[in-house]
Amino acid sequence: MENKISVVINTYNEANQLAEILEHLKDFDEIVVCDMDSTDNTVKIAESYGCRVVNFPKGNYNIVEPARDFAIHSAKYPWVLVVDADEIITDELRKYLYEYIAKPDCKEGLLIPRKNFVMNKFVKNSYPDYQLRFFRQDKATWPPIIHIKPTIDGTVEKIPAARHELAMIHKSMTIFTKLAKMNIYTQNEIEKRANEKVNLFKIFTSCTFRFFRHYILKGGIFHGISGLVLSINEANYKFYTLVKIWESNNAKKNSDLL
Repeated sequence: MENKISVVINTYNEANQLAEILEHLKDFDEIVVCDMDSTDNTVKIAESYGCRVVNFPKGNYNIVEPARDFAIHSAKYPWVLVVDADEIITDELRKYLYEYIAKPDCKEGLLIPRKNFVMNKFVKNSYPDYQLRFFRQDKATWPPIIHIKPTIDGTVEKIPAARHELAMIHKSMTIFTKLAKMNIYTQNEIEKRANEKVNLFKIFTSCTFRFFRHYILKGGIFHGISGLVLSINEANYKFYTLVKIWESNNAKKNSDLL
C-alpha cells in the first residue's frame, strides 16, 4: 500500500484526447477521473479504461482548481500524481516515481519538469516549467484559486531539469483554444487579485517586460514562430488580466458613487 500511486485527472468534455492520455497511465496502481459534469463521452471513455470515476458538480465553475482538492483526496493510495487531460506521462517518468517512493528518505512532494508544445513544436524557452504534481496525499491541500500550486506539509524537491526524459509532455494546443482559455483564465484572475492597483504605467511596463522575458531572456527569439507566439501570448495574458482588474475596480468605484 505504501509504495502505490494513484493518478488523478480532472475532466470536463475531454473525449477528444482522453484515450491517448490514459494509454500512458495504464501501469499505475489506480486512475481516478474526477469529472465535472461532462456532456460528451468523457466518462464512458474513462470507464472503458477501468478508471474509477468520481463527480464534482461543475456549477458555475470554469476553472479546475475548486475540484482539485476533492479529486486528490478521492484517491485510494498514499501517493498521488495529478495529470491534466492534455499531458502525457512517459514510461521513464513512471518508473522514476516508483523508484523515488521506494527510497526511505524521499520527500513529501516532487516538482516535475514539463515540456510545452505550441503548434506541435516543443518550445525550449518554456522548459523546465516545473509543476508540483506528485506528493503524499495526506500532506497535500489544493486551494480553489486559479493557477495556484498545492500546499505541501513537508519538504519538496525537484527532478533535475537535465533529465529531459522525465518531463511531462504538455500537448500542443490550437491558437483558437489558447485564446478561449485565456479569456476564461484572465476573468478568474480578477477575484484572485481584486485589491491590486492598476494604472497605465503598470500595464505598459508589466506587459512589455513579460514579452521581453519570454522572447529575449528565455530565448523565444531562437525558436521561430512558436517562440514568438508563446511570448506574445504571455504578454497578452498579462495585458488582459490587468485591464480586466482595472475595469472591475472602476466599476466598483462608479457603483459607490450612485
